[in-house]
Amino acid sequence: MRGVEAVRRFGCRAAMMAALVAVAAAGARADAVDDFYRGKPITFISASGPGGGNDLYARIVAQHLPDHVPTGQLVVVQSMPGASGIRGAQYIYNVAPRDGLTIGMVQNNLPFIPLFSGQKEQFDPTKFNWLGSPSQETAFLLIWHTVPVDTLDDAKRRELILGTTGPASTPAFYGRVLATVFGIKIKAVHGYKGQTESFLAMERGENEGFASTFWSSLKAQYPQWLAEHKVKILVQYGAKANPELKDVPFALDRIADADDRLLMEIASAPLGLGRPSLAPPDVPAERVAYLRRALDRMFADARFLGDCAKQNLQCDSPVTGEEIAAKLAKAYAAPPAVLAKLQDINNATR
Repeated sequence: MRGVEAVRRFGCRAAMMAALVAVAAAGARADAVDDFYRGKPITFISASGPGGGNDLYARIVAQHLPDHVPTGQLVVVQSMPGASGIRGAQYIYNVAPRDGLTIGMVQNNLPFIPLFSGQKEQFDPTKFNWLGSPSQETAFLLIWHTVPVDTLDDAKRRELILGTTGPASTPAFYGRVLATVFGIKIKAVHGYKGQTESFLAMERGENEGFASTFWSSLKAQYPQWLAEHKVKILVQYGAKANPELKDVPFALDRIADADDRLLMEIASAPLGLGRPSLAPPDVPAERVAYLRRALDRMFADARFLGDCAKQNLQCDSPVTGEEIAAKLAKAYAAPPAVLAKLQDINNATR
């Protein structure tokens, strides 16, 4: 018995020693990565145009990154808009150094462009190293207060004239999705440079609304519209219902047909990514893990949250890099029949 007990004690000591060695090795790796980043500038690519909602998030993330990565306050934001964010994504995927010193933020629909279009792009969204997002998004169908439509049922009887940048744009796509699953009547007016120009035209009466407004952007950029009841929200959509919009119908709760519901769920998947940051493929795994944990800490940091609140930016529902990768994998594994219908909607030109 004493021999058995001795063997057991020896085994326990060996296990403890192995655990201590593993912890020490992990700490050494973390210190090595910390040393790699110390004092080195990071380039942060914003794939959106200056002044837009996504660019605001990119800049506040870049501003606070040195608090969690020892760059010595050297994070340079480089705007790279173009082709609905594709230009910036292509740069990060194909051109940027794969050392973890060039990262960026893209629009949340960008990882789904190849899936929704059925066409290959010059980047593979599943091969990016996704780092995290400060929030998840809620989008909605918004119309100006003078439009004589108050519900989705009203919109089945009275056509809505909605502004978009073009047939392939996000608002045009979601307008077609909403028309398909709810049977509402939508006429798209293309040609606006962006949401800002479309909203200005809405105020002038040139169009009546916008199909894919983000709640976070509306609060940050047009709080007076909410205070003065200048806009009406007919339906919200995203990964889950937003408690701040408790009086607005949630799309998935209003769709009876199972296939249409799945279609809407996949179409809404980008919103679950919020404002995603990413690194190029093939960045060393230990640096990817380091950057992910740095963003996780940032998104819980009181200073970061305080600055978000000052700018009316929603930063209260963070998503980890691992969760973003899992959401993408689930969407890309959707049934072919549903994806085919979604691709038909995406590739329509009306």
